[in-house]
Amino acid sequence: MPSAFVTYLMLLTAIALEVVGTSFLQRSEQFTKAVPTVLMAVSYLGAFFFLSQVLRVMPVGVAYAIWSGLGIVLISAIGFFVFGQRLDLPAVLGLVLIIAGVLVINLFSRTVQH
Repeated sequence: MPSAFVTYLMLLTAIALEVVGTSFLQRSEQFTKAVPTVLMAVSYLGAFFFLSQVLRVMPVGVAYAIWSGLGIVLISAIGFFVFGQRLDLPAVLGLVLIIAGVLVINLFSRTVQH
């Protein structure tokens, strides 16, 4: 069984690849550009591979909460800084609540590791 450090490293790798894939999804322009489409697919494949490794140790609900929470926050930041997409106050507050939820799971939950 991998250590907690290795498990979180694999989860962070999965999240990073998912965010890269989603960024290329935006760049693919509805699959009309070949290179971003291929990079998106490869990124998503890698993301799901690493997520599947995490699920050997971490319950799916916890892993997915961390995956989706951090993914939403990161892709929102990329949308803002790279794609020039704006967020209103309710969206920012929602993102803050997502971050708080991920922190609560990781700092206080005993279900993070099987």
